[in-house]
Amino acid sequence: MTVKTLLLAGGAVLMGASSASAGGFQVYLPSQQSIGMGGVGVGLSMEQAAQFLNPGAMAMLRQSGVQVGVSATFARLAFRPASGGPQRELENTTVTPFNLYASFGPKEGKFRTGIAVYTPYGSTLKYQDGWEGRFSLSEITLRAIYVQPTVSYAITDKLSVGAGLMILASGSVNLQRAVALPSAEGRIELDGKTKTGFGVNAGIFFKPSDKLSLGVSYRSKIDARVVGGDVTVTNPIPALQSRFVANKFDATLPLPATVNLGIGIMPTDKLTIGVDVNFTQWSEYRALRFDFTKDGAPAQIGTATFSESKRSYEDALTFRLGGQYKVNDKLALRLGTAYDMTPVKDGYVTPETPDNNRIIGTAGVGYNITENFGVDASFMFQAILKRTQTEADLLNNGTTDRVAGTYRTNVSIPGIGFRYNF
Repeated sequence: MTVKTLLLAGGAVLMGASSASAGGFQVYLPSQQSIGMGGVGVGLSMEQAAQFLNPGAMAMLRQSGVQVGVSATFARLAFRPASGGPQRELENTTVTPFNLYASFGPKEGKFRTGIAVYTPYGSTLKYQDGWEGRFSLSEITLRAIYVQPTVSYAITDKLSVGAGLMILASGSVNLQRAVALPSAEGRIELDGKTKTGFGVNAGIFFKPSDKLSLGVSYRSKIDARVVGGDVTVTNPIPALQSRFVANKFDATLPLPATVNLGIGIMPTDKLTIGVDVNFTQWSEYRALRFDFTKDGAPAQIGTATFSESKRSYEDALTFRLGGQYKVNDKLALRLGTAYDMTPVKDGYVTPETPDNNRIIGTAGVGYNITENFGVDASFMFQAILKRTQTEADLLNNGTTDRVAGTYRTNVSIPGIGFRYNF
């Protein structure tokens, strides 16, 4: 086994520590209201989730409130190897990212403060036993929790600004893959926790009229770090044990900045339409380096004490469109769609992110049980377009540490949320 092949799976170690958006290894589930409308909200001031979507819009909320939601992601992934053979299916897994928002301030005041807790990253992938890419990845489990205290200020009754401190409060990963040994197979497991990381989420919100609103927000880059992660190798044959010495690893992943633009259109009192564009600076993710140690000193895993794996991501855009129609004072219906462009180039597809351009459809409903208490339900379907990676792609890019073949992935995400205003 070489360190280079280890890194293909290891690239997922830090995915649980990234800022939330879409494409690549990101997840975008701001709230049940936003999900039902295709994920829009940067140019709107409708809910407590403005803390995530655009902190500048939070000051325009006239009620204090608490909002909580949870989603369940069901991924269906199929892989067919380029060399032929049976189609491999991903074993069924369920992940439940959540969101919690609370904001406080006087109804007629200019200041509003809030706190947000959300899980922008968290996934479980488990490939079938014996699949062709098991030497790259067989199983991965990711968890991450963000905390964001936020302040927003209305400069005028039409213009407001806001900012929040993004804190990666908790992140963890467990990853496993097969190891090719003479006349046998072993297994390697990486297990680590991310260090606390910090970033900034800031925004401006402008509403020139009752029928139009505009917003822009920026989420800064965070360097996510795993220091002293555990490396466990199972069943190395005695002749190779001297090459499997390291029991710890360190790694750093630059989590790219995002710029978000949004427009809100309210043609009637009942209808709200949102259009968002998200720009993610994925080009900062050029390569991933791992340093291996034992007792604080460099040590070998395979043939070296460190290695780098190419990523060479490209900057990418996501386009979102959604709307809400208030049937009456109690019932609201929502629809949305999005087109998410992948940052992963041909020849750089990895099993932990078998990514491609995504076509997204969403629907949702909101119901006010009382004047202050309501419930929201949402559903998102992501069709990740079929992606074929050839042996020639891998050879041309020097990325033969990953597997050639065709990936096809669909993701279904139902969710439910509750809100209380006071």
